[in-house]
Amino acid sequence: MTAELIVDARNTVGECPVWVPEENALYWVDIPNGGLQRWSAASGHVAAWKTPEMLACIARTTTGNWVAGMESGFFQLTAHSDGSLDTTRLAKVEHPRADMRLNDGRCDRQGRFWAGSMVLNMGLNAAEGILYRYAAGQAPHAALDGFITLNGLAFSPDGRTMYASDSHPLVQQIWAFDYDIDSGTPSNRRVFVDMHPHPGRPDGAAVDADGCYWICANDAGLIHRFTPDGRLDRSLSVPVKKPTMCAFGGSRLDTLFVTSIRDDQGEQSLSGGVFALNPGVQGLAEPTFTL
Repeated sequence: MTAELIVDARNTVGECPVWVPEENALYWVDIPNGGLQRWSAASGHVAAWKTPEMLACIARTTTGNWVAGMESGFFQLTAHSDGSLDTTRLAKVEHPRADMRLNDGRCDRQGRFWAGSMVLNMGLNAAEGILYRYAAGQAPHAALDGFITLNGLAFSPDGRTMYASDSHPLVQQIWAFDYDIDSGTPSNRRVFVDMHPHPGRPDGAAVDADGCYWICANDAGLIHRFTPDGRLDRSLSVPVKKPTMCAFGGSRLDTLFVTSIRDDQGEQSLSGGVFALNPGVQGLAEPTFTL
């Protein structure tokens, strides 16, 4: 399978692709540049908006806006066609230390938003990351802690299994949790995949209609598909070393979109771009955040 470059975005850290079917468009973020971006599948046009803080993760809301995890907490974003962006903070996150931000995030099947935090300097090896659950009108709930670089959030098709990973080189684990869909509580944490035997570090993820877990293998230029029992089923390649997160989209949810990190050394001309692949399976519609 050949990965097609759809946007030569040159993102510093492209992340969190989200397909919006009613717009036939893909949205994603560029974390350190505080950028929200949109690609129209019909026209190929790319639009961009700027946020006042680093923008890590997004999910569509039931009102057609966006909920976002940023540096200081959870925000609502409203993007306008003239390039302006309304930013309203919904809830502040009290980080354990000053040099932290939110990172990977998405909604569960019931419309609650989840996002994990990380220390900005990964070289510190500081396991201060916390996984937060956020529901509208409530304070963020610290559900799990002890992460260095939390990533890989995803939910099974029935919503009863939650996945999360730690992409730090010292960890490289993917966990599965039993998930109480009524209370939004994860339990029975267990290793789903130890990534050490596999190429790449576990980054952003998605789940397909068969319940298989797709994880971007950062540093390896691959996207791995693991079956629900943790068996490696296949690996697809992209022409960049550092893919960050994948998402299903397209009219039949059978296209896999992949964001990436810009190569600091400039050795990969397409790095930081957004790619599309045909994985041979269908994905699931991304849940919306309930306001």
